[in-house]
Amino acid sequence: MSQILRFVRVFALGTWVGAIVFFAAVVTRGAFAVLPSRDDAGLLVGYTLSGLHLMGLMAAALFVAASVAMVKSLRAFIEPAVIGVILMAALTIASQSYVMPKMTVLRSQMGSVAATAPSDTRRIEFDRLHRASVDIEAGVFVIGLVALFLAMREKRAVADNRGGPR
Repeated sequence: MSQILRFVRVFALGTWVGAIVFFAAVVTRGAFAVLPSRDDAGLLVGYTLSGLHLMGLMAAALFVAASVAMVKSLRAFIEPAVIGVILMAALTIASQSYVMPKMTVLRSQMGSVAATAPSDTRRIEFDRLHRASVDIEAGVFVIGLVALFLAMREKRAVADNRGGPR
């Protein structure tokens, strides 16, 4: 059973981290490369980011549940990898619930982000929120890599304690 739970943890977190890589490297670049306007590309990126956030929160729930089941205790909440995943989820919720809705309101007020002057206060605020969104996603990615490494190390530590193979 513990092997299945370890698999669930690695699968959930690995899928989330991998989806972030795919989003940044393929979806965003592709949207701006093939869609007819930057505004259309921004709408697509916002839509897919919402899907990434939902998937990430489901992955976080799976990871934490599997971690608690492995330890058979709430002590799982003090493990560094679990703390990292909870932090990832908190940042994702902040982006989805605070940053993205404000960007949506500003986008609708401007009509076209691309056609709005960079000196316009709405555009300045939109650009600030966009940078915050990118920074949050980068933070989630880095924390995810660290948490994935720690989760893999925890498996190794369990094997070392049992005298099993590395």
